[in-house]
Amino acid sequence: MHKSIGTDNAALPPTGPATTVAPSDRHAEVALRASMVLMAPVARWLIRNGVQYGAFATALKSVFLQVAREEIEGSGRKATDSALSVLSGVHRKDVRALTGNAARERRAKPLSLVSQVFTRWVTDVRYREDDGTPKRLPRLGEQGSFEALAREVSSDVHPRTLLDELARLGLVKFDGDVVELLTAAFVPAADYEELAALLGENAADHIAAAVQNLTTPQPRLLEQSVYADGLSVGSVGELGQLARELWGQAFQRMVVEAQSRCDTDREVTESHRMRFGVYYYSEPVRDERGPQG
Repeated sequence: MHKSIGTDNAALPPTGPATTVAPSDRHAEVALRASMVLMAPVARWLIRNGVQYGAFATALKSVFLQVAREEIEGSGRKATDSALSVLSGVHRKDVRALTGNAARERRAKPLSLVSQVFTRWVTDVRYREDDGTPKRLPRLGEQGSFEALAREVSSDVHPRTLLDELARLGLVKFDGDVVELLTAAFVPAADYEELAALLGENAADHIAAAVQNLTTPQPRLLEQSVYADGLSVGSVGELGQLARELWGQAFQRMVVEAQSRCDTDREVTESHRMRFGVYYYSEPVRDERGPQG
């Protein structure tokens, strides 16, 4: 069996103008071909959830219009119906119907308060044991309690509201006056909608980093991977465990540094956001040669 290992780096854009890669028939063909590859798992997810092609194609019109608007306005032009139709390929009557008077949603949404409470709990040394595991917290109290933790994140939402939401998502349990975290990763067990939202946001930012690298000049964003085939089931499992251990180390360091920057940047006038993530995927290698006689 052929075996290989390597690294993948989508950070090298083709030679082009100083601002963006100029559209061309070749680039359009390449982009469409690559998009079909990355759409395959999305199509699988949609099919498994009962979403057919027609419904998805209709929904995509709004996405094309949103991105076309961002591109037009980003270049200092007015996003008229005609300009949106020309750039996106969506018919003008659909442009009018889909844009209308509806307010556009902001793409960059703040982290949920529940996620912020969870993250502070698993990373702040005040809420962790000496071995790094999250402490069991008294529910009430001015210091070292869940109430204090919640109020550090928000003074506008009552701590009990945040506690109830964490419990609903299957992330904590509380018996009497003690609150215990049930997992070290923010993976809501009881809310499919929340999990789907996390999937969309994480995958979108991953793809956005690669697209920016391919269509804009340096500095390039981090977007790399390591791949290997010819592996046994056991090796794949062991490498998956290694990936989780490496992520745990990177997660702790990044959250501590990001929290420090958030604290020192409270007075900034121009706000930016970031996302740092990791994934690990494995599957059996299909034998494309077919049966051998």
